[in-house]
Amino acid sequence: MGRLVHFEIHVNDMEQAKKFYGEVFGWSFQDYSEYAGMPYFGAVTGDESEPGINGALMQRQSAPPEPGQALNGFACTMGVENYDETEAKILENGGKVAMSKYALPGMAWQGYYIDTEGNIFGIHQPDVNAK
Repeated sequence: MGRLVHFEIHVNDMEQAKKFYGEVFGWSFQDYSEYAGMPYFGAVTGDESEPGINGALMQRQSAPPEPGQALNGFACTMGVENYDETEAKILENGGKVAMSKYALPGMAWQGYYIDTEGNIFGIHQPDVNAK
């Protein structure tokens, strides 16, 4: 099976992106630039005993996405415990709303945001009472 095991977020400003993802989601980073031959920081996204994957921030190799363009790639969605608190952190740290919070009835709250580098990502809070 082709299970997803790693992700990469392309960024222009590595320090700004590390600050954004570190502040919003509590990620930590390990410098693998020497191995990658470019600025490349492994992202530890959570406890290894919990479901999920780790990834990386890597130096963007082309122009960033244009505002308003259709998504060209994959949107990563992060599970969160408190949707509203996480949204506040996203906005406080320079992120923007791409698609406002909405209910997946009987399952969860979902929404999409734009990070400081122009990338789209989602957040997802399980909630059986969502409607």
